[in-house]
Amino acid sequence: MNVVLGLDGLDALVGVLREEGHVVIGPVLRDDAITLAELSSAADLPSGWGVETGPGHYRVREREDAAVFGHSAGPQSWKRFLHPPRRTLVSSDSTGFHAARDDTPDYAFLGVRPCDLAAIAKLRQIVASKLPFVVAAQCTEPGEVCFCTSMGCGPGAGDGYDIALTERLDADGHRFLATPGTEAGAAVLDRLPGRVATKQDVALAEQDVATAARRMGRALPEVDLRDLLAANRDSAHWEAVAQRCLTCGNCTMVCPTCFCVSVEDTTDLDGNAERAERWASCFEIDFSHLHGGAVRTSGAARYRQWMTHKLGTWHDQFGTSGCVGCGRCIAWCPAGIDITEEAAALSQTTEHGGERR
Repeated sequence: MNVVLGLDGLDALVGVLREEGHVVIGPVLRDDAITLAELSSAADLPSGWGVETGPGHYRVREREDAAVFGHSAGPQSWKRFLHPPRRTLVSSDSTGFHAARDDTPDYAFLGVRPCDLAAIAKLRQIVASKLPFVVAAQCTEPGEVCFCTSMGCGPGAGDGYDIALTERLDADGHRFLATPGTEAGAAVLDRLPGRVATKQDVALAEQDVATAARRMGRALPEVDLRDLLAANRDSAHWEAVAQRCLTCGNCTMVCPTCFCVSVEDTTDLDGNAERAERWASCFEIDFSHLHGGAVRTSGAARYRQWMTHKLGTWHDQFGTSGCVGCGRCIAWCPAGIDITEEAAALSQTTEHGGERR
């Protein structure tokens, strides 16, 4: 049953989740960005703050209203909680070897965007982790670099949430339509102050989400991207991209689905040792190192590997694209490289018969 919550209901939601033993993670304003951190109450949420994004551009801005979820994806994704940047695998000391314990908290994620909801589903195909309680926040105001509609990952929430919220501010007040997605979500909603949603409440929420879908400023070309990238393996366009790409790896670090890791061993003078995995990037020169040297030594080869895997060969591994259209790789690329523009350029070149081999 759909219910309508006020701000007191949102605060009660955080309280109930904490009472149930969850560590509640949600968006907060910190260090001039919308980041993710533990919430003690709904007051920690970035009420009244939005963002401006573009290729190589991200700025927070004050809104003219008190919207809580009136912002698009920030620099962090939920990946860091399901697939930490560094994780100990095994350690040793004078007493012997010790396998790492799984001390992952019982998380509840609040404010998960539909693109990130899809990313969590993709990531769980690869990384084994505890399933968090998920409160999704449907998008009604897409950011300038968002293209989730063309990836089928938003702006409405798909499967995988316990509760979905749709925020609305108008003459009738500030409220959230709450839709349960699981029995656990329905049980939580039963404990919150609110009222039963009317057909009008549901219709307005659906209308807002539909309007957001039409406002997407970017899209990937409507072609078979897997075939497009395979056909353009030797395209001269990769060198053109490499002239701008810094091979810094920012795009892979902010991507909510990139999962590659490297394993490193460390020791100290007391005889302690540790083996850990850390996030790695296909833009690192040593990422493709084999006996005798690196396989992909040029920036062109490394960018091609990233984009071809993300949009193409991911299908071979997991049956779907690895991109959810969040736009983070565009906003946080210091050179302003836009994956949608690069895919369109390859598509246009192929249409004119210049690169297909």
